[in-house]
Amino acid sequence: MTNRFLAAAAAAALAAAPAAAQTIAITGGTVHPISGPPIANGTVIITNGRIAAVGAGIAIPAGARRIDATGKVVTPGLIESSTNMALVEVESVGTTNDFRIQDEDQVAAAFNVADGINPRSMVIPVTRIAGVTTVISRPAGGLISGQGLAFDLLGDNIGEMSIRSPIAMFGSVSENEHGAGGGTRGGLFMRLREVLEDARVWNRNPQAFERGETREFSVSRLDLAALQPVLRGDMPLVVEAHRASDIQTVLRLADEYGLKVIIAGGTEGWMVADDLARARVPVLVKVLRNLPESFESLGARYDNAALLRRAGVQLAITTGETYKAFNIRQEAGNAVAYGLPYEEALRAVTLYPAQIYGMADRYGTLEPGKVGNVVVWSGDPLELLTSVEHVIIRGVEVPMVSRETMLRDRYMNLDENARSYPRP
Repeated sequence: MTNRFLAAAAAAALAAAPAAAQTIAITGGTVHPISGPPIANGTVIITNGRIAAVGAGIAIPAGARRIDATGKVVTPGLIESSTNMALVEVESVGTTNDFRIQDEDQVAAAFNVADGINPRSMVIPVTRIAGVTTVISRPAGGLISGQGLAFDLLGDNIGEMSIRSPIAMFGSVSENEHGAGGGTRGGLFMRLREVLEDARVWNRNPQAFERGETREFSVSRLDLAALQPVLRGDMPLVVEAHRASDIQTVLRLADEYGLKVIIAGGTEGWMVADDLARARVPVLVKVLRNLPESFESLGARYDNAALLRRAGVQLAITTGETYKAFNIRQEAGNAVAYGLPYEEALRAVTLYPAQIYGMADRYGTLEPGKVGNVVVWSGDPLELLTSVEHVIIRGVEVPMVSRETMLRDRYMNLDENARSYPRP
């Protein structure tokens, strides 16, 4: 592959957004506003980066760029609620992995991944041209791995892309973190309680700590300070948990400390769906996790999402992936195949993640005043043969180009490309 081709691919994939968003009118499609029933022959008007109007028979502003969506489907941009997007480029190259701190203590509450985000990541264009416009990028690894952020997949610096940072604190009580508890589940939760209790004590008199008049704490001053919004209930704690009994222990811990928790994974969540519903704790579900890959996921099943929702649990569908976050609509489609109502599946990749992370005032539906993140699909967005035809982020239509499409086009016609890119 020539340097010329690489440069062209990078330039196309990372093209910067125009200085100002234009007025866009999407007309004639079946519009799924999510906030209400589908609108046949609907129109969506986007002005100054925001949705200005949604409905049927709406007048088109003069000078608007028109997108004919006749016979097509229009939805809000999809939201991936659990990924390492823009924090890892090549998994096998350690210097491109910025989603975790290698801490033997496995507590890094003060770690915020925002400063490590790479807005020029080649994974971003691959994801956004598949209809994903917003992601929650999180740290991983450790009992408390740190703070994540929400951002839109358009821009050349994280300051302009960011929606909220930090958006949540992240942690895990999965089998992978048992080292933090001496190899046992009981020890893992004992350690988590110790950290939370230390943060409580520190908050009562931080000045005494600075003067050296308190007992030693089990984590650093920065970690203790970072945990205060979690203890106040101002910031959610997203806990990866799969085994039914682990989920129940997290619920008890949340009640004990007054925490606002979100369960990530929840492989055996269907077993304790009523407990989750009573506690009003949402779950980030990976639908395609259907095999008993470990002892904590022996109860894995395809209809986990359907059973959780039937019990009244709010859920967001996630891939949990970075390189394959575009599979989120396949996850949602499989949830429908195994019992989740179609409209609920659409909400689980648009409105519900926005609600779970406190962004629903700006994201998740097509309503006036919301951010102009809109996707035009050739057909049913949950059908794998459907293609993405237009992606609009913050009122800007993004180029349907990524490194992958450039590679595809590079080799589509070998004879022509051999002339354009002679081999050495």
